[in-house]
Amino acid sequence: MPADLAQGLPAPRLRRDINLGTLLALPPDSLGWRASLPEQLQMLREDGHEAVQSWGDEAVWAATQAAGLRATGMARVRQPQEADEVARRHQAAGLEFTTLHVGTGFESDAEMDALAHALLNAQARHGHPLWVETHRATATQDIWRTLRWVERFPELRFTADLSHWYSGHELTYGGEFAQRMAHLTPVFERTRALHGRIGNSGCLQTALDEAGDYLAHYRALWTACCLGFLQHAQPGEVLSFNAELLPMRAGDLWLHYAQSRSGHSAARWAGEPTDRYADAAQLWRLAQDCFVQAQAQLTFNRPTR
Repeated sequence: MPADLAQGLPAPRLRRDINLGTLLALPPDSLGWRASLPEQLQMLREDGHEAVQSWGDEAVWAATQAAGLRATGMARVRQPQEADEVARRHQAAGLEFTTLHVGTGFESDAEMDALAHALLNAQARHGHPLWVETHRATATQDIWRTLRWVERFPELRFTADLSHWYSGHELTYGGEFAQRMAHLTPVFERTRALHGRIGNSGCLQTALDEAGDYLAHYRALWTACCLGFLQHAQPGEVLSFNAELLPMRAGDLWLHYAQSRSGHSAARWAGEPTDRYADAAQLWRLAQDCFVQAQAQLTFNRPTR
C-alpha cells in the first residue's frame, strides 16, 4: 500500500480552481456568463471547480466560501512592510493561499532580498502561504534574476504564470526552447499553483487553435511544473490550477489580454476571438493530461529497491 494511503491521506493531486478574472466582462453569449456573483459561484461549483481565486475583497471571499468553494487570494506587495498585513488579513479571511505580485521589476538585488525576507517571515508568522507569481512588471519579470533569487532563497514558492515568460522572454528564440526551458527547473520544483493561460511568442493570450508549436511547448512547461510538484509534495497536498483568461477591457480598465476586434467573425462574443469560459475548460483538460504525464514520468524514474 502506498505510504500516502497508509497514513490516511490522499496522494498529491491537481485541483481544478479558477481565477475569477476569467468571468470578468464575459459577453452574454459566453457559456460562463451569469448575471450576478452568486450565480457565477453556483455555476463554478456545479462545473467542478473547488476553489476561486480573487483580489482583495472580503465580500467576494465570503461569498465564495458561502457557496461551498474554497477561496484563495491575490495581492500586490511593493514594499517589505506590506507583506505582513497581507498575510494577516488573508489568513483571518480563511483564504487557503495568496498569489503575490512582488515588487515592480526595478529592484536591486538587495531590495529583492528584503522583499523575500519579508514575505517568508510573514508567511511563517501567520501560517499563511504566500506564493510569488512569475509575472511581468514585478521582481520576477527577468528569468535570470529570478533564478539567482531562488538560489539565495530556496524556501520561495511560486504561482507559475508561464505566459509572462514564454512571450516576454521569447523562449522560442533561435529554436532553443528546450535549452531555455531547462534553466527553469528550480522554479518548476517550487511551483504550488498554476495560472492557466497560453500565448505564443508574440501574444500573451491566444486562442487555442492557432497555428504554431506553442501548444506543445505549454504541454512541456506544465508537465514540468506538475513533475516538480510531485517530486516534493506531501500527502494530501494539491497543485492549484487556475484558468486566468482576461478580457480586452472591463469598463474603463484596459487589460489588452483577449485580442478582441470589433469586426471579428465571432461577433457573438463581443469581438473576442473565442469564449474564454469554454477555453478555460479546455485548459483544465490540458492540465489534467500534463499531470498524468508527470505521474508517469515520476513512476518511470523512481528507483526500485
